[in-house]
Amino acid sequence: MTTLSSPTQDELKALVGQAALRYVTPGDIVGVGTGSTVNKFIDALATIKDQVRAAVSSSVASTERLRAIGIPVLDANEVEQLSVYVDGADEIDGHGYMIKGGGAALTREKIVAALAQRFVCIADASKRVPTLGQFPLPVEVIPMAAQQIAHRFAALGGEATLRLKDGQPLVTDNGQHILDVRGLHITDPLGWESNINQWPGVVTVGIFAHQKASVCLLGTAQGVETITY
Repeated sequence: MTTLSSPTQDELKALVGQAALRYVTPGDIVGVGTGSTVNKFIDALATIKDQVRAAVSSSVASTERLRAIGIPVLDANEVEQLSVYVDGADEIDGHGYMIKGGGAALTREKIVAALAQRFVCIADASKRVPTLGQFPLPVEVIPMAAQQIAHRFAALGGEATLRLKDGQPLVTDNGQHILDVRGLHITDPLGWESNINQWPGVVTVGIFAHQKASVCLLGTAQGVETITY
């Protein structure tokens, strides 16, 4: 048996991507997230693609990747419920609450997560934190509201900056912009998510507390640690 002495972050992502296959029920439609760790899960799905009826994806990038390996992708409107949604996280705390949106797909990720009976988070150990907020909080916003939302965060002690790509405001798959908010210490994720979602112009805040993880498959130097919340 080969032991992993010092696995790279990429190897840890591959480990948890493979481990997530055990939550995929043959014949089911699977919810698939977005990001580098999820790409490893999609690579693993390719090995059992004949057992996967279809997928619902949270981004254009994941949709293209799934179709490339021969898995049909359905629109979320075509599905009433999913048994499982597999996605990564930028941070996850001891309750399964997460910050997501580093890959700019937070709105669609939250929509697909809300369809699922179980959210399986796949992450490497660096994503586990005692309190959310060290990772800048992504907030998808309608562009005309960006400045007033930034002011609201400033009143909470946060510094919001517009996310750029090639020197221009990044445009999400939904045609909106993203603010990244630094300096927050999110001790009440449920309350924060509910509050910020009420602000005019906020499309989605990247706190996943109402759609928290049911299980986290955490890649560590000792292998995959399974945490159930």
